[in-house]
Amino acid sequence: MENHWIAAWGTAQQLAPAAEPGGGPEMPDDAPPEPTLGTVSAQTVRMVARSTVGGTAVRIALSNSFGHAPVRIGAAVLDGTQLTFNNRPEVTLPTGAQIYSDPIEYPVAAQTDLTVSLYLPDEKVTPTIHDVGLRTAWLAPGDQTASSKLEDAIEFQSYLWLTGIDVLAPGTAATVIAFGDSIVDGMETTPGADAPWPSVLARRLAGLPPRAVVNMGISGNRVLRETDGMGTSALARFDRDVLARPGARWVILSEGGNDLIFGSLPGMPESERATAADLIDGYRQLITRAHAHGLRVVGCTLPPIGGSPVFTPEFEEARQQVNHWIRDSGKFDAITDLDAALRDPAEPTKTRAGLVSADGVHPNDAGHTAIAEAFDLELFRH
Repeated sequence: MENHWIAAWGTAQQLAPAAEPGGGPEMPDDAPPEPTLGTVSAQTVRMVARSTVGGTAVRIALSNSFGHAPVRIGAAVLDGTQLTFNNRPEVTLPTGAQIYSDPIEYPVAAQTDLTVSLYLPDEKVTPTIHDVGLRTAWLAPGDQTASSKLEDAIEFQSYLWLTGIDVLAPGTAATVIAFGDSIVDGMETTPGADAPWPSVLARRLAGLPPRAVVNMGISGNRVLRETDGMGTSALARFDRDVLARPGARWVILSEGGNDLIFGSLPGMPESERATAADLIDGYRQLITRAHAHGLRVVGCTLPPIGGSPVFTPEFEEARQQVNHWIRDSGKFDAITDLDAALRDPAEPTKTRAGLVSADGVHPNDAGHTAIAEAFDLELFRH
């Protein structure tokens, strides 16, 4: 089989607006931190991303999916090598668009960190961003893309404009898309430890033909509705974040708890409320769209949140209804039971103490390992 391009790393993009003083409903612990960066002005941004599979050539994808104006990239460098776009050293990202760099021959081994530097020459450019990056990134004045060490840099932990890294991989290689909310995103895991369960799963898959795992989680995301500052709904972003990823063969759907929680928060209108039946309808739509493009769908049950202040008996009743459907409907190609992997046998509405962070919702590093270990690796062999 001939080599082909596959997504080796990626992150879902969002436009995180500035907070309005005193406005909006109270958000749960699932809400991401306020954006670290509002605008970028004649600065270099440097980010690190880990390729989950190896290949012989590399290209990057830049996104202006949520920008309100075209964005000019004055220079782009990958590990010291200047990138081009249609053989030009700079490119303008149209509003709402995603573009690829020209490929470069660059041998990459699985689990290799790649450094991408972008220079934004214009003033007050609003970034398309992924908030919960969990890796140190830097912002420095001027064009320092060619410098090995950035001068006068500030540190943050988000991805700006960088949405994908693809590699030219063997014909047997393919990509698994982990699609979901904060538990996919890795909120409350240790920054820099590569601890979110999609990363752990990628390392577990090392014994199979090359299998990339791309994390398309967004903290606070919902299946059915957009949540301000936390990205468009799963239904709205599915084409961009799943179907458009080269080499995608499987999608792991792990999302829905926020749909059941957010509508009951103080200050939320009744129109934001979602029932178990509403959420199941959303799952059906995503499964249908995935199957229409030849992707297999692994459904994940909703984990318990009994230790959280946002827990209610109504949420638990809806969660049980949804999990029953996930397990027994036969609509998914396979099931991974996160509820069974995480719940406390003595208190099944809660996650086991050693697997959950202080907020009672988000698994800690050990909890993410438990999630990754719950997947049957044979699901991804063929």
